[in-house]
Amino acid sequence: MYAFDIAADSKSELYRDLAAALDSLTADEPDAIANMANVSALIGQYLPDLNWAGFYRNVADELVLGPFQGKAACIRIPFGKGVCGAAASTRETQLVEDVHAFPGHIACDAASRSELVVPIVHQGELLGVLDLDSPLPSRFDAGDAAGCEALMRILAPRLAGR
Repeated sequence: MYAFDIAADSKSELYRDLAAALDSLTADEPDAIANMANVSALIGQYLPDLNWAGFYRNVADELVLGPFQGKAACIRIPFGKGVCGAAASTRETQLVEDVHAFPGHIACDAASRSELVVPIVHQGELLGVLDLDSPLPSRFDAGDAAGCEALMRILAPRLAGR
């Protein structure tokens, strides 16, 4: 049903094209779960070297598993625990080159070596986090963080019901 022309010539082009695809996928859909499902599929398909791509939702100040691509995952994560919990409690992107060196890392998939977690905030409210894992150490860099932050700025109002 959807076919996207995603360029991978440079990281900036990749994220520009992903943003356009994300915008197209979610523009007219009011359901947050449907939007998270399609965005996790989009990211999982077009970002290389991932073994998990998905969302944790803020439900009563606890992160609860949302739509994802990858192996079965931890269902609930308290704020402040692990990389996702750190992103939720600080509302700051967490870029972790080696998850085994991160204090309190929660190993849902032992194959994960690096992680990028981006908080999703709309009008001051934490809606959840985007969580990306890779089996490669140091897979993510500042360009990935900036690109994923831009993606979440597009998605956030669509998860909040506009």
